[in-house]
Amino acid sequence: MTQPTLIRREGAHLRTALQLANRSVPVLPLRAGKVPFGNCPACRDNTCGGRPNMKTPGPCDCPRPCHAWAAATTDRGVITGPAWAPVWQQAAAVAYHPGGVGLTVVDLDHADAVAWARRTLPTTRTVPTTRGEHWIYQGAMPSANHVRDGVDIKSAMSYARWRGPGTGTMTVLPDVVRGLVVKEETTSPRGGVVSSPSNQVTWEHRVATGCRHTERYVRTGLERGLALVRARRESGAGSQAFGVAQFIAKQHTDCPGPCGLDVLGQQIITTAMSMGVPEPYATRAVTNGLAGAA
Repeated sequence: MTQPTLIRREGAHLRTALQLANRSVPVLPLRAGKVPFGNCPACRDNTCGGRPNMKTPGPCDCPRPCHAWAAATTDRGVITGPAWAPVWQQAAAVAYHPGGVGLTVVDLDHADAVAWARRTLPTTRTVPTTRGEHWIYQGAMPSANHVRDGVDIKSAMSYARWRGPGTGTMTVLPDVVRGLVVKEETTSPRGGVVSSPSNQVTWEHRVATGCRHTERYVRTGLERGLALVRARRESGAGSQAFGVAQFIAKQHTDCPGPCGLDVLGQQIITTAMSMGVPEPYATRAVTNGLAGAA
């Protein structure tokens, strides 16, 4: 590859990054293989403590594009600064942090996945990829890989390769997409459950001083919801927990808050786990359900 070609490529990726940053889209460079650049020696193995916006907050303020999606920024001074300049010379593509700009990307990796999306999901803005499509929705959610064959969810704490603005009108993130991260895990045929926490939490009005409902109203609604989860003995407890959490959250949308929804959510999680749903899946389902009413 000639030097002029290198310069043109570096300039094109940098221009794209700056254009996105001007639209408040957090960006980061990708190296060959379309993956983020590795951490510098000072940050390797997360010895620096991690960036403050990562899952485990830390003190890292490294100026280099370390920590993958957490390095994504809209700061032109960083993007064009001396710490990132050598990286642009090696960059193979530009990525962005969808969750950082309030978006969710449904990454469809092959033709069968695209066909499934067209049958199942609301139409929205689409971007063609090498093997499939990106469907982009307005709204952020937790990310998850392999939610079904050839389908990944890229939003919070994730990055997506920038492949252009796409076509079509962007649709508000629907519940069917949020529900994709809920995996069905139920009681085994032998009757054993995966796990169940011993500590129980109870909703009380003293920790929900901004709730406009009475304790009786809240507890009655919760018990009805928990009964629905318990009724899913063979399958569907995770999805039911998602639906119950979403319904309860909607009842509190007009409250000034706080309403102690985290306490209600923990009780739903505990009940789902008692039906055999592993804790990570139960927590994900309930978290998404509570967020879905926001």
